[in-house]
Amino acid sequence: MADAQLRPILPQRMGRVEFLPALMFTAFIAFFAWSLHQAEVDIGELIAGIPNMARIGADMIPPATDRAVPMMLSLLVTFQMALVGTVVGILLSVPLAVLASSNHTPHPWLYTASRGLISLFRTVPDLAWALFFVASVGLGPFAGTLTIIVDTIGFCGRFFAENMEEADPGPAEALTAIGGTKLDIVTCAAIPCALPAMINTSLFSLEKAVRASVVLGLVGAGGIGVELSVSMEMFRYDQAATIVLMIFFLVMAVERFSSLARKRLFARQ
Repeated sequence: MADAQLRPILPQRMGRVEFLPALMFTAFIAFFAWSLHQAEVDIGELIAGIPNMARIGADMIPPATDRAVPMMLSLLVTFQMALVGTVVGILLSVPLAVLASSNHTPHPWLYTASRGLISLFRTVPDLAWALFFVASVGLGPFAGTLTIIVDTIGFCGRFFAENMEEADPGPAEALTAIGGTKLDIVTCAAIPCALPAMINTSLFSLEKAVRASVVLGLVGAGGIGVELSVSMEMFRYDQAATIVLMIFFLVMAVERFSSLARKRLFARQ
């Protein structure tokens, strides 16, 4: 009897299953299975396509260098599109983020309108914006730069606003106590306190813009994407391999720079 009383009581391995979570999980599994069917996922076709992948991979070796100089110039244009679009987008994001921050916006209507505009920029895909600007201003890097600007505003505007909302309220309260205006609070307290997080977001935005600017060229928005599209359409897979390698080294260089900049930034805090 004493041994039975000293024996530990083990918890149940599984609790009682609730009806609503079980129903939601079952619905998710059913929807996922339906999505697999709608997406036409076919392992057999994937296996059958492996020889084609191997043939294309063989055609990519060795990478062609006959158009290396034009490709490098196009790659430079791609980076310039990303850089200009990111910088301009960041500059435009700051005042929009002030309006979209709940504790610094001058009026609730401005808060709602700015949040809605940021959501619109974030919701519409990059390629849709690129097609819109190509139809508006024509083919070329300008359309791609405008697309990067809009995409950057959608990305940075949201996070800048959240950074300002989550910043230390102490300096803002001190300025308010001595009679500071809303503009004083924003420029002297909110933005300086949120600046490290805003810089971090800006660096991530540059990485994102470099990758996005490559894809924009596929719809005529300029840059190395145009070269990649032409190479694939002409079945010059060796040229496509060269372009892919160039894009890889560009993205790696930008990510490396961004990582070093973030380390230096946070090391000084």
